[in-house]
Amino acid sequence: AQHVALQHRRPLVVVFCLVSDYPGANLRHYGFMLKGLQEVEGNLLRRKIPFVLLEGDPAATLPRYLEKMKAACLLTDFDPLHVKRAWQKRVAAAMDGFFYLVDGHNIVPCWLTSPKLEYAAYTLRPKIKKILPDFLTEFPSLKTHTVNGSPFAAPSPGWQEIGRRVADQSVLEVDWLLPGEKAAGKALTRFIGKKLPSYHEKRNDPNEDGQSDLSPYLHFGHIAPQRAALLASGAKAKSEAKEAFLEELVTRRELADNFCYYNTNYDCFAGFPAWAQKTLNDHRDDRREYLYSREMLEHGKTHDPLWNGAQLQMVKRGKMHGYMRMYWAKKILEWSPGPEEALATAIHLNDRYELDGRDPNGYAGIAWSIGGVHDRAWPERAVYGKIRYMSYNGCRRKFDVNRYSTRWTGH
Repeated sequence: AQHVALQHRRPLVVVFCLVSDYPGANLRHYGFMLKGLQEVEGNLLRRKIPFVLLEGDPAATLPRYLEKMKAACLLTDFDPLHVKRAWQKRVAAAMDGFFYLVDGHNIVPCWLTSPKLEYAAYTLRPKIKKILPDFLTEFPSLKTHTVNGSPFAAPSPGWQEIGRRVADQSVLEVDWLLPGEKAAGKALTRFIGKKLPSYHEKRNDPNEDGQSDLSPYLHFGHIAPQRAALLASGAKAKSEAKEAFLEELVTRRELADNFCYYNTNYDCFAGFPAWAQKTLNDHRDDRREYLYSREMLEHGKTHDPLWNGAQLQMVKRGKMHGYMRMYWAKKILEWSPGPEEALATAIHLNDRYELDGRDPNGYAGIAWSIGGVHDRAWPERAVYGKIRYMSYNGCRRKFDVNRYSTRWTGH
């Protein structure tokens, strides 16, 4: 955006449109996001770039603002999800001037990686690797914007007052993870130095602090995946560790965006592959040993202490361990009347409590767990059909399940 503005000797303004009742979001998410935006405001002002916060429907408020400012050009970030794509489409129809969509959400732009819905990671991986070197480059530095005619010194938003206007105040903020670009940079540096060397060995053990914990920062844009990939690629660590991390950061994230961008039913049963829909339909009438209401699941009131621990970790911490999220979603399938109810419940709970909820990774991960997306058919069994199965005993062979469940349930 600055490059375009300087090229045409125009002022640059950064605008954020705040919707206080974004679907699935609550105070936990807004608090993290708003504190990050407050830091953005300060960083921009030091470079003489005004930051403006608009409140209301972006499709209505942004075109009015662009007209008022006589803006010649709008640049915004790519997002594969329904809500933001709909906003972008309506803004484009209502505004004059140029409108650019830049994929900073990925390293390789989603539409360049592949022009179609990919079957699995193994079909997308070679496409990414082929062109990744063209895009995995250093960032241009943000300069002080010294163009004459800078529009104004924007009044600072009342950040605390804005937080009080968030529609859903029912889920409290977390205190273990600090928001913002500075905190994200420190978290990345700490991960690269201390955790990356053993990432390939510890990341799947929920009792080990082996994961990066970067997903909330990535979700809210407090750090770019490209920044993390550049630092990880040049780190002093075993190739196995770096490859395991880059597989998650690049291939799996971009596979999730591919799924949501090219599959309009990414959050529906109809978005599952045909073989998965068939096998789940074939087993709709199978007897379920346990059935739990959404409320019982939300409060971690099942017979399974491991599942309860995962749910309560998410409720208390705002981030469930990645390995446990797979087990967690599959058990919701097992304990629900049907796959549609299971999918809706998993999405609701994930989006409500996870800091990185309402994200392509979440939708793709739940669809993998419940609907076989990016997976293959497995030996048939009750309820699951040919969907991959995960069990308590299987987890017990991999890590100390009692230690994990006790930590989060307290017993």
